[in-house]
Amino acid sequence: MQNCTLAQNNLACAEVSPQARATVWINAKRLSYQELNATIHEAVFGGAKVVEVENVNGQRYIGRGLNQPVEIILHGTPGNDLGCFLNGPQIIVRGNGQDCIGNTMNDGKIVVHGDAGDVLGYGMRGGKLFIRGNVGYRVGIHMKEYRRQVPVMVIGGTAGDFFGEYMAGGIIILLGLEQTDRPIAGDYLGTGMHGGVIYVRGEVDPAQLGKEVVVMSITPADEVVLDQHLSEFCRDFNLDYAAIRNKPFIKLVPTSHRPYGRLYAY
Repeated sequence: MQNCTLAQNNLACAEVSPQARATVWINAKRLSYQELNATIHEAVFGGAKVVEVENVNGQRYIGRGLNQPVEIILHGTPGNDLGCFLNGPQIIVRGNGQDCIGNTMNDGKIVVHGDAGDVLGYGMRGGKLFIRGNVGYRVGIHMKEYRRQVPVMVIGGTAGDFFGEYMAGGIIILLGLEQTDRPIAGDYLGTGMHGGVIYVRGEVDPAQLGKEVVVMSITPADEVVLDQHLSEFCRDFNLDYAAIRNKPFIKLVPTSHRPYGRLYAY
């Protein structure tokens, strides 16, 4: 194990155990987001397989653009754009997240053990984003897929308005695990959606739906998809799979792949 600090733009690491050289600990207290990201990048490029960061407090862009096979474990609350342009690593947040997690993410996995903010997975085109708690507005906006690149997002709690807005591809699963007075999703659910699929555990009021989506029944093929991703979600958060599956799901799909074709085409 190594303990690393950034001083005068140089990363200083003191080795603790030869058996744990692949693990680096970083104390983010009083580090700016630039300093923290520089420290993480230097540790990763130095060969670290696990980077564990304590005292994270609002630093932005953590994990930006990394494509090495590394696991980054964050204790605290990272700032906006966590894992933006991520291309392979796994990021685990032992706390809440903020806005724009997984922005334009290409591959890898982000797991948040608390709640998260708005505009998660913007333009996400691959990888997985698992949130244990609730999320804010415009989550899943512009998600897309290309050939075998299919992004997956699973939300354990509830979502705000414009969930899945302008979604062009990928898979979103919304679970609503906690009993609250609020609906599982806000208004304008799936507005502008023209690709992909949204699975919702339970029912939604038709008045909440965007006019570009319809509700469909779950097929055996859908059950396979749900089983695959929910099993992984339950392992990550130590949840009871059977308890999650004791409530039926519905499926939201777009009515057209070009809802605005006549509006914008000349």
